[in-house]
Amino acid sequence: MGVGETTRRVTRRRVRTRANLLDAAFAVFAAKGFGRVSIEEVCEAAGYSRGAFYSNFDSLDELFFALYRQRADLIADQVAGALAVDGPGLDVRAAVDRVTEVLLLDRDWLLVKTDFLVHAARDPAVAATLLEHRARLRAAIADRLARARGHTALPAVLGGTDGAAHAVVAAYDGVTTQLLLDRDTEHARAWLGRLLTALLTDGSDTTGQRTTA
Repeated sequence: MGVGETTRRVTRRRVRTRANLLDAAFAVFAAKGFGRVSIEEVCEAAGYSRGAFYSNFDSLDELFFALYRQRADLIADQVAGALAVDGPGLDVRAAVDRVTEVLLLDRDWLLVKTDFLVHAARDPAVAATLLEHRARLRAAIADRLARARGHTALPAVLGGTDGAAHAVVAAYDGVTTQLLLDRDTEHARAWLGRLLTALLTDGSDTTGQRTTA
């Protein structure tokens, strides 16, 4: 076996190890909360030694940061994809349905995201990165709304596509806070759909509106 092939195998194995550590950390952080998890617990959940951990991450902080970045990037890409389905115009109801399916994800992600938010609130450097990722999500939404301008009107009160994108993310933040407490995913999805439809139209679009308590 040549040096190049050996290197490729080692690289693939390291990529797989890193991915397994991130997946295991996600489950452990969601169950116990950041700050209550040890490196040993992550290693045990992933089936690796501390040596494998330190060959990929310097600390739990770095692992936590990498985990958030991975998931946040995935969500931004999924939202962009969900909004790109329509043609030049934007079918608000259909787009809202697709986005709510992507944005809500699952309660474990919301727990990890909330932990990261609290962590960032105490660390300006982490906060800057969190703001960067939130800006990327808003940019994906604003870009799609901008491309629909002239085909799909937005309420003037939002002040344009950037304001609409901020409103979408704010609605998501509010609904998912409630979801963390009552654990009612279906209610949250329906309510978020109604909020986003009201935000992105004049509020009178009731086509396919679902009833929530």
